[in-house]
Parts: sequence; C-alpha cells; structure tokens
Amino acid sequence: MIAMITATIAFSIDAMLPALPEIGAALSPADPNRAQLVIVMFLFGMGTGTFFVGPLSDALGRKTVMVGGAILYSVAAILCTLAPSLEFLLIARFLQGIGGSGPRVAAMAMIRDLYAGRDMARVSSFVMIVFTLVPAIAPLIGAGIIAGFGWRAIFWAFVVFSGVSATWLMLRQPETLAPERRRPLNATRLRLALTEVARHSNVRRAIIVQSLVFGILFATIASVQQIYAVTFDRADSFPIWFGIVAVLSASASFLNARLVVRMGMIWILRRALAAHLVLSLMLAALWMSGLLPDGLRFPVFVVWQVGSFALAGLTIGNLNALAMQPMGHIAGMASSVISAVATIVGASVAAPIGLAFNGTPLPLTLGVALCAIAALFLSRKLSEDAI
Repeated sequence: MIAMITATIAFSIDAMLPALPEIGAALSPADPNRAQLVIVMFLFGMGTGTFFVGPLSDALGRKTVMVGGAILYSVAAILCTLAPSLEFLLIARFLQGIGGSGPRVAAMAMIRDLYAGRDMARVSSFVMIVFTLVPAIAPLIGAGIIAGFGWRAIFWAFVVFSGVSATWLMLRQPETLAPERRRPLNATRLRLALTEVARHSNVRRAIIVQSLVFGILFATIASVQQIYAVTFDRADSFPIWFGIVAVLSASASFLNARLVVRMGMIWILRRALAAHLVLSLMLAALWMSGLLPDGLRFPVFVVWQVGSFALAGLTIGNLNALAMQPMGHIAGMASSVISAVATIVGASVAAPIGLAFNGTPLPLTLGVALCAIAALFLSRKLSEDAI
C-alpha cells in the first residue's frame, strides 16, 4: 500500500513521456522541446513541497498529511486538464508536485516510525520494487489514453490513481505516529531540526550522494524519449521498450533486499556506482570512436538504460536509510530535508543534461558518468554506524 502511494510519483512522470510531443505541438509549437519542462516542473514542485510536509507530518500525523497531499495533487491534475497555455500547465504541474510530495515524504517517515537501519533499507527496497515496476506500464497507459482520448485525459488517470491509493490508506493503514510523540509546529524547533540535519556529516554526505543518483535517474528519464525517437527512430515502440527496461531493472531492488542485511548498505552502494560508471564510460567511448556497429547501438543503449534504472533500485533505499539512521527523533523533518534537497538538486542536474541532447546519447552518458564519479568519491566517507 505504501509502495503504491509512493509509486504515484513514478506514474505522474512516466505516463507523461508519450504525451510530450503532443503537448509541445499544442502548447509550444515554436519550441516543442520546452514540453520537457512538464516533467521538470513537477519535480521542482515535489522538491519544494517536501521541505514543508515533513514538519507537518510530525505535528499532524502521517495519514493526515498523506491524504491532504493527495487532495491537492488531484485538484492540480484537474487544473492541468484545463490548461490553455504551456505556462498555465507548468504552474499546475508545479502544484501537482507539491501535492505529490505529501504522500511521498510522509510514507518514508511512516517506514522510519516502524523500522531502522538495515531493516528500514530492506523495506525501502520493497517500496522501490513497486516504484520501479510502475514505469513498466505507465508509458503504455499514457500512450493508450492519448490514442483514445487525447493528452489531457492523462491527468484524469492521475486523479483516479491517487484516489484509489488514498482510499486504501484511510481504510487499511493505522496511524504510526502516536499523539504523544507529535511535535507542534514551531519556527524555532524547525530551525533547530534543520540545523541538526545539515550539521551531521554522514547525513549531509548521504543527501549529496542521493542527489547525484537522482540526477542520473531524472536525466535518463528526461532524455530517453528523444533518444528513442530521434537517435534510433523507435518512437512508436518506446512505451514497450521502456516497460521492458523497467521490469528488468526492478530486479535490482529484489537483489538489494536480499543482500543488504548480509553485505551492508555502503558495500552495495559503492559497487553499484562503480559498475554504472564503467558502463557509461564504455558506451561513450564506443560511440565516439565509431567502433560500435550500427546494429549493436540500440541494444547496447538499452543495456545502459537498464543500468541507470537499476542503480536507483540498488542505492536510493540504502541512501535514505543511511541519512535517516541518526534522525529517528525528528524523522518527519529529516525525511523532508533529505527528499527535498535530493529532488531539487537532482532535477537541477538533470535539466542541463537533457537540454544538451544533440541527436546522440553522448550528452546523457557523459553527464551520468560525471555524476557517478562525484557520488563514488563522496561515498568513501559514508558510515553505517553514524549516530
């Protein structure tokens, strides 16, 4: 159930990908590439809202914030269906992202209320499994809706998805934050909590590394539709290939859930980053050298894409657990800061990588390699035992 609520974010992004060409043609015909801002603005809204929903969940309880966020998300989605211009649509998507941040952050705080350390990493990995599998069907659903009802109808699908998950939450999930453990909203307490999160070196490093991993994930999502359509002339089959990649990469979360208790979070994190760094540099080198035959370029890129998505499944749950480990007493605020910074920085990293698209995968693979190098360097000083 928590996994489905968290997966609302993935559905809100990936179902939009097949719609980007039609949105560009309808609302920004002079510069259709601006349509990708529909993805970016949702991410920025989600990151912005994340700063506030954690303290609210500490004060009001997890369920209240999750349901309230779902309502705002649905109202904003309805506004998207009425958008007369791209600017109106971007504002509505920003609001939708703020609404989506409520269930996202409060769900992570709910997990922290119940679990800690490697057990939290294991549960987070199962959440990531659903988060990864949703993209397997989201583009197909989006493409089907577009074919039958037009791109605006996609936003009604968001309303239905959010409504089902919120109703399930209200009926089946007990509140995990007892009234006596709640922290009243107080500016001084919020400032002190923010300072505590920022000053803890291990938490700070985990947030930065997670930001870079999100940059890799967001850049791949933002660029991949153009690469399929322009570089490989496979726009029509994009939803199918995207789904295949999502299913294959979902195995990474299963693998992490099986290994994390025995091998440790940092052991998996470093090896996943190193493996994808090598894969990215190899693809870039083969492409630039011309040694990669035309017939192999597409399958090699698909393998690389699987690696990018698998990296998220192998690392994000672990990085969340590492950052949250010393912050159990302010779980809501800590979850807000971690998610907000990672999302906003990740989107900021992804935007220039996506806009650098030149008809080849090179800007994407080289940008991802730079992110992986920085994340791998910072991960050397992470510790699982920080308190």
